[in-house]
Amino acid sequence: MKELFGTLADGALVHRWSLENGGTRLKVLSYGGVVQSLELPDRHGRYANVSLGFATIEEYEASSPYFGALIGRYGNRIAGGRFTLDGEEHGLPANNGGNNLHGGPEGFDRQVWDVEDFTAGSDVGLILRRTAADGEMGFPGTLTTKVTYTLTGQGDWRVDYEAVTDRATVVNLTHHLYWNLAGEGTGPVHGHELTIAASRYTPVDAHLVPTGELADVAGTPFDFREPRTVGAGLRLRTDDPQLRHAQGLDHNLVLDKGLTERPEHIATVHEPLSGRTLRIATTEPGVQLYSGNFLDGTLVGPGGHAYGPGDALCLETQHFPDSPNRPEFPSTVLRPGQTYRTTTVHSFNL
Repeated sequence: MKELFGTLADGALVHRWSLENGGTRLKVLSYGGVVQSLELPDRHGRYANVSLGFATIEEYEASSPYFGALIGRYGNRIAGGRFTLDGEEHGLPANNGGNNLHGGPEGFDRQVWDVEDFTAGSDVGLILRRTAADGEMGFPGTLTTKVTYTLTGQGDWRVDYEAVTDRATVVNLTHHLYWNLAGEGTGPVHGHELTIAASRYTPVDAHLVPTGELADVAGTPFDFREPRTVGAGLRLRTDDPQLRHAQGLDHNLVLDKGLTERPEHIATVHEPLSGRTLRIATTEPGVQLYSGNFLDGTLVGPGGHAYGPGDALCLETQHFPDSPNRPEFPSTVLRPGQTYRTTTVHSFNL
């Protein structure tokens, strides 16, 4: 179902699509490809929205910290807001402590996408398209992007990204859904049990930019190779300089599987009280683990509850932060004639 959701300050109309399949309910906006809500049943069959967001388009436009949004052209941070490609330096907006974050202040999350719905066998979904001009937010190349949201007959939410360019550029697309499997507005996610198949992570400096090291997670707050609550790591906040830098978890974990052609399972999140479980599979080599550290109680969700620190968990599948300045990291360069492709699948069960 498609409906008018609201109007942006510049007069652009924003629509909302409602999808339901396999027990999963999804509401998506044409603004930023935002997933406004993702509803799942608990062990008693009671539905709750497990993603943070807002009730109105005005709130998304005014103050959203990327709630439920598509992120591009480059997810995460690029140090100093600049990089060099083929001998040419490119300057980007420094919208995060001197660094470029999530593509800049007018990134993909703040654009209106062209959206069409589809049905394919037992699957339903949306195809989102937009073209970013050469030089948009300082990035070279006209980038034509297609993102497909699919709700499968089993209730999985699959995200397929594709992009092509007419000039060498860098691309790192991801999705920034804020998960709380107990339901949005129910408080911190410290009791969520988390498992991530990652034996290393990329330490950051005080500006949250990777140092270039791939460090062992053993003995650190980032060791989720065996199930552990999110709060178990956060309780080490005062003892670990990495957690002090980020005021919590906000780090790229290096997935053991590496870059793969097909999505492979990399993470499980379980919320014991509701019984809800999220499983994530991806083709990407990394995942940004973020514990909602910068939510400060000033933003209010659709249920009327203010969001405070730790009220959500983000698992942003990706290539590594600052890869354009780190040749030792997996490359994010896309050239004419190539097609950028990546897939992440979210599965739900009790």
